[in-house]
Amino acid sequence: MPTPRHLLALLKSHGDGDDAGFFATAMEAAADSARGGDPATARAIRDAIEGARRKRAMPMLRSGPIPISQPKGELATLFAAEYSDLRLDDLVVSSSVKTKLLRVLAEQRSRDKLEGRGLHPRQKLLLTGQPGTGKTMSARVLAGELGLPLFSVRLEALITKFMGETAAKLSLVFDAMRDARGVYLFDEFDAIGGKRTNPNDVGEARRILNTFLIQMEKSAGASLIVAATNHPELLDRALFRRFDDVIEYALPDDGGTRMLLERVLSSFDTTKIDWKRVAKSSQGLSPAEIVRVGEDTAKEAVLRDLTQIETLDLVATLIERIPARSSSKMRMKKALRKTNK
Repeated sequence: MPTPRHLLALLKSHGDGDDAGFFATAMEAAADSARGGDPATARAIRDAIEGARRKRAMPMLRSGPIPISQPKGELATLFAAEYSDLRLDDLVVSSSVKTKLLRVLAEQRSRDKLEGRGLHPRQKLLLTGQPGTGKTMSARVLAGELGLPLFSVRLEALITKFMGETAAKLSLVFDAMRDARGVYLFDEFDAIGGKRTNPNDVGEARRILNTFLIQMEKSAGASLIVAATNHPELLDRALFRRFDDVIEYALPDDGGTRMLLERVLSSFDTTKIDWKRVAKSSQGLSPAEIVRVGEDTAKEAVLRDLTQIETLDLVATLIERIPARSSSKMRMKKALRKTNK
């Protein structure tokens, strides 16, 4: 019979992702059962082991979510793999962006129905916009909503100084997409997709881009490809038609600014905040910067044992956090003086 020692060893090997150790411990438990006069249990354990091994050897079905598995070998240096628990409600973006993301999710969830009619769901997305506007977070939201692992491509490992090596590694990345379903994120995508007419191009950048274009023409299996860039003007024009959707992210409007700050300050009384004045003082800030302003204000309130946040608290934090740009400083100092009146 399996003993507590076997159980502990099985749990440890499972937690470590050590399949060989897991199966070896299970076989040992089967042998102990046989020696202990319980051939039925021994046989059941061995049958279960063989069934599990057969399933591991089967090719992955591309129509459903996969359990996350850390890339191995050379791929281990090219990806960072994780699961995301973010959902669409966690993302503060414009209604047009949210509508497009909802459409992607709807098509992905109904991929069998679409493919049954010879149609293909959207799965190649280009996200553009200023830093901190939610592009990378959107990739995490898509992974979280679909129950898929997120594989972030490590550009520092992908791009090398050796002729032809980057293009070869890029081909490996696309091979992985077809073998393991997930959301594959190319952040700072302009590092790969720069214009081929760049006068500083010595040929390698063109080779990398051509490889990407060729791979994008092929099927990505059931995976989603998400490319994000802060500089769409640097991208080669041929790239845009390779994507199913190009989604543009903008800075938050007044309603978005308020929503972001209310989430961060949800444990405080915010009834005395003049949200119009705060939104005016926050113009030009990305969602990430606005969240940091809220967090700094909240920490200051906790240290001062305050339970209420007022307009002055937020505007003062804005003045402190914004880089020393005369126009921004002047605008917010005026807002602060009005608040003190």
